[in-house]
Amino acid sequence: FFHGGGYVFGHIDLFDGPVARYVSSSGVPMLSVEYRRAPEHPFPTPLEDAYAALRWLHEHAAELDVDANRIGVMGDSAGGGMAAALTILARERGGPRIARQILLMPMLDDRTTTPDPHIEPYLLWSYDDSLTAWPALLGKAVGGPDVPPTAAPARLEDATGLPPAYIEVGQLDVFRDEDTAYATKLSRAGVPVEFHLHPGVPHEFDSIAFDTDVARRAIADRVRVLKSI
Repeated sequence: FFHGGGYVFGHIDLFDGPVARYVSSSGVPMLSVEYRRAPEHPFPTPLEDAYAALRWLHEHAAELDVDANRIGVMGDSAGGGMAAALTILARERGGPRIARQILLMPMLDDRTTTPDPHIEPYLLWSYDDSLTAWPALLGKAVGGPDVPPTAAPARLEDATGLPPAYIEVGQLDVFRDEDTAYATKLSRAGVPVEFHLHPGVPHEFDSIAFDTDVARRAIADRVRVLKSI
């Protein structure tokens, strides 16, 4: 599991509660990764931390009673982008194997800069926030032609061979369009995809209104997918 925070803030302690609830509800053990963050540690350092954690888990699978063929990656917001990027990097490097990617409102595209007036009044993560976070991660390359898909997964051209994906996002989320497009891109490459567009909810809706019906449905879906790995 990779936590959110726009690649620039957050730490595993902030997500200990949600991760513990996923484990309790699903019975699936989870490794929460404390990756280094931008701007002090720009790309590719956070992703290399994620890859090191994936390799470590595979190498220690037997002693941890983990099935190395059933290791998935999961992330929230920037952590969802990290999880998506990790599947691309693992494919490029020939492993380790990833069985499933679970992307919760993932941050995927450094080029999302044009505000949508229909959703802008409701944003919890704003366009300005993205205009702060992406340059912190990518520096002067942000928005240009040389950003690789391991930095911004929306840049991916060929999704062939990536692991099956569960992707969800709220309709009032700045990442809505890039997440919808990514689900379509994976599907067109033959990757099995389950995609949910939750109507009427903003970014991190499950954290700010966890007792709502939509949040309960979303969490139940996540737990179901965790159990299926």
